Amino acid sequence: MIRPLTAGGVVSLRDQFVQFKVCNIFIPDPGALLWELHADDLLRGRVIDLSDSGPQEDVFAVIEVEGIKQPVIVPVKEIVPVSE
Repeated sequence: MIRPLTAGGVVSLRDQFVQFKVCNIFIPDPGALLWELHADDLLRGRVIDLSDSGPQEDVFAVIEVEGIKQPVIVPVKEIVPVSE
């Protein structure tokens, strides 16, 4: 790990504000942290398919969201149409 140096060695980091990438967090789990920070954020995407849940048809929407590699699956009852 790279630490800022002074003539005498490593600078004390205690009580200092720092920055870091989410992917470098060791504890808590980065996924849980993102859930805590962004669970209520609204995403916008395009429905590319509908999926069944056993005998119930079209219960889930398969949605492409820009910036997310894998389509997300959301219950149809939780999505809201938007106008462009």
